[in-house]
Amino acid sequence: MTAKALYLVIGSGSIARRHMRNLRALYPDADVGCVSASGRALSADDVEPGVVRFLTLDEAMSASPVFAVVASPAPAHVAHARKLLETEIPVLIEKPLSDSMETLAPSLDELMRHRDKIEIAYNLRFMPSAVCLRQAVVDGSVGRVLSVSAEVGQYLPDWRPGSDYRKQVSAQNALGGGVLRELSHEIDYLVWIFGRPDSVFCIANRVSDLEIDVEDVVDAFLIHDNGPVINLHMDFLQRSVTRRCKVIGETGTLVWDMLKNTVVVQRSGGEETTLYSDAAYDRNAMYIDELVHFAKVASGASAPFVDIGQAADVLRLIDAMRQSAATHQQVAI
Repeated sequence: MTAKALYLVIGSGSIARRHMRNLRALYPDADVGCVSASGRALSADDVEPGVVRFLTLDEAMSASPVFAVVASPAPAHVAHARKLLETEIPVLIEKPLSDSMETLAPSLDELMRHRDKIEIAYNLRFMPSAVCLRQAVVDGSVGRVLSVSAEVGQYLPDWRPGSDYRKQVSAQNALGGGVLRELSHEIDYLVWIFGRPDSVFCIANRVSDLEIDVEDVVDAFLIHDNGPVINLHMDFLQRSVTRRCKVIGETGTLVWDMLKNTVVVQRSGGEETTLYSDAAYDRNAMYIDELVHFAKVASGASAPFVDIGQAADVLRLIDAMRQSAATHQQVAI
C-alpha cells in the first residue's frame, strides 16, 4: 500500500489552524500533520480534527512531507525554515520572514540558495481586488501617481473573539508582535504596487491602555525620491475595522476598500467608475489560492509569488521604520 502524502504545519495558533483546515480541504486523501513551534506535546484541542500530531520536528520530517507551512512566531521562522530546507522540504513561511534583519542576516545567503523552494505568506497579493488595484496603477488609469494613503486598524481584543489578546503573538515583542510586524501585509502590498521607497519617516508608539509591550499605532511616510510619498497609518485601536488605500493620480483617484472588496475610480464632477466589486467574496479563498500556488512552487512548476528577496526587503523596511521611530529621523533604505 502506498503511504499517504503528508502536508506539515509548524505551530498551532490561529493562522496555523487556518492552514490545517485548508490543507485538509484541499487534500482530503492526504495526511495533514502538526508539530508545536515550542517543542511541547500537542493535545487534541491544539489542532484541527483529523490532524496528525508529531512530538518533534525531526519526527515530522522523517515522514517526508510534500511541503511545510512555518506558522511559528516570527523569531523562530528562520531556524524552522533552515532545518526543513536541509532535507529539501519546501517551506511556506508566514509573514513576516523574521522578527528583524539581525535575526535573518546570518542565514540569508543560505536561504537565498533555496529561494526556489521558499515563499512568504503575504496572502493579500492573492486577493482579486488587490490585483485589480495594482493593474489599474500599472495601466495608468489615473495617470501619474502623485500621492498614496493607506490605512488599516482594528481593536486588538476584537481580533480573535474568545481568545485572551494578552497571550497572543500580536501583543508580545518577544514573539514578534506589534503593529509593524503583525500588519506588515500593508507594507508588502505598497512595495509590490509602488516599489521600494528610498527613505522612511515613522512614528511608532503605544498610546492605549492595552496590556501589551509593543507599539499599538504607527504613522509613517514611505518616500520615493522620484515617485509618490505614501502616508501609511496602522493601529490596534479602531473599534470599527478599517482597511483601505487611496491613490491620487493626475487624472483621478483610485480607492480600494478591502472590507467592501471594491476598487473604484473617482474623477472630476463626481464621476465614479467601479473597476471591481465582489461583496460575496470569501476571504478564505486567498489563503486557499496561496496554498494552491505554493503546491506548484513545491513541485517546481511555478516560481514563488513572494520570494525571500522581496520578503527581506519588507523586513529591511520594517527595521528602518523602527529606527526612524527611535531616532525621530528620516532613515534611508
